[in-house]
Amino acid sequence: MPVTPPTPEQLAALAERDRLGLDEAELATFAPLVEGSFGAYDRVEELWAAQAPVAPQREWSWPAEGENRWGAWYARCHIEGAPEGPLAGRTVAIKDNTAVAGVPMANGSRLVDGYVPARDATVVTRLLEAGATITGKAVCEDLCFSGASHTSHTGPVRNPWDPTRTTGGSSSGSAALLAAGEVDLATGGDQGGSVRMPAAMSGIVGHKPTHGLVPYTGAFPIEQTIDHLGPMARTVADTALTLGLLAGPDGLDPRQPDTIAPVDYLAEIARSAEGLRVGVVTEGFGHEGLSVPGVDASVRSALDVLAGAGLGVDEVSVPWHRHAFDVWTVVATDGVVAQMIEGNGYGMNWEGLYDPDLIAHYGRMRAERSHQFSDVVKMVTMAGRHALGQEHGRYYAMARNLVPAARAAYDAALAQYDVLVMPTVPILPTPLVGEGTPVAEGIARALEMIVNTAPTDVTGHPATSVPSAPVDGLPVGMMIVGRRFDDATCLRVAHAFEQAVGGFPSPPVPAGVAAG
Repeated sequence: MPVTPPTPEQLAALAERDRLGLDEAELATFAPLVEGSFGAYDRVEELWAAQAPVAPQREWSWPAEGENRWGAWYARCHIEGAPEGPLAGRTVAIKDNTAVAGVPMANGSRLVDGYVPARDATVVTRLLEAGATITGKAVCEDLCFSGASHTSHTGPVRNPWDPTRTTGGSSSGSAALLAAGEVDLATGGDQGGSVRMPAAMSGIVGHKPTHGLVPYTGAFPIEQTIDHLGPMARTVADTALTLGLLAGPDGLDPRQPDTIAPVDYLAEIARSAEGLRVGVVTEGFGHEGLSVPGVDASVRSALDVLAGAGLGVDEVSVPWHRHAFDVWTVVATDGVVAQMIEGNGYGMNWEGLYDPDLIAHYGRMRAERSHQFSDVVKMVTMAGRHALGQEHGRYYAMARNLVPAARAAYDAALAQYDVLVMPTVPILPTPLVGEGTPVAEGIARALEMIVNTAPTDVTGHPATSVPSAPVDGLPVGMMIVGRRFDDATCLRVAHAFEQAVGGFPSPPVPAGVAAG
């Protein structure tokens, strides 16, 4: 579809928008020059069409009645990988922010719904090459911008521990399917905690890798500097196995360094953790007006278990942990508006693999249906647009310039300790937000729990969430933060804890009982 040259009226409006100060005669002079520039656009379209990928014919279906009791499946499929490999016979759910070619993708949003990718995301290719069988797309929150599970356009995702409560988000469907035992493995995405928060609230394991360790290629971007994909599973061993298969440069993602040393994460977690030093981050506990005492107590009891297993456990203060959350908030407000909203997901000015069809589909839908954004996205859009319009990106620039100080603060603590530990989220799974809930309350439920997870998205440190002892019959997560590109030590400590407690508990809801 060629770019249609602007009419005289459209050209006048364009000039007025940018205050170019052109009168009618001057506009007439510019009109043929503007039109002439679009010849290159036509030729680029022809060149791209000659090499653009074509979606494969893969069978898929919408979830059948009775097989989606948690509201966690977006689409079902059965795509078998290589006949042999470390994941042969293992089933995987792919978070629906990530492309599986030939299978619909919605990213939790009415504005993406209807899009069918033509190319597998890199992580999907790697899972299939390892022998995995992809059994469907897992529901995620609207544009992945919620830490609870009530914003997806398909409806709420219910927690198998208590179907009246949130699973956490935004990788809500992935967490629910794992907790319920419907898949062996799942992928998640994490910009503010969206792998770790649902892991904590659903009683499973989730690992946010070091920024750039796992290629983001083929996943719907939010903001380049905080975009992560990571593995989710019921055990640390499965999480470590999957991370090893996903990690490494693909040459298409500028978030990644050119070279990353391969690591056998399964071999690493088999090493004894005795003697490792654990720093308990004071600022990760006792968030005023937010932290649930039972959650803090559960994590401190888990730390006693680690101490009993021979790890050194000491308190450490990292004041920048609280400051880093404010830095993240500015990056995730201004940056998201610039890239995910105004930039139609991908933005511009970076080298890597773009998805022209997704950009166009979402861009058209955004122009027509922005009123269908979730309340959370609407709030962030207005806040970010106002800040950008008033200050022209000055606060984003300041926030990005503060990231090295925040990163250095964690690095300083990690020079004393092998890992840092705190609650993954300071609260228990909250009741699901229903229709008629006041807007302010719905937004609060979506964002209140991210205070401990978001800082490591902006600093890029790896972090693993593992279940500690449940409180009032609900899951609690302990977060283990490590040095950048030392994901292995996070997982090694997590595995030591899992072995010490004899494995993690499962939801009390029998597999055959439907959600209420």
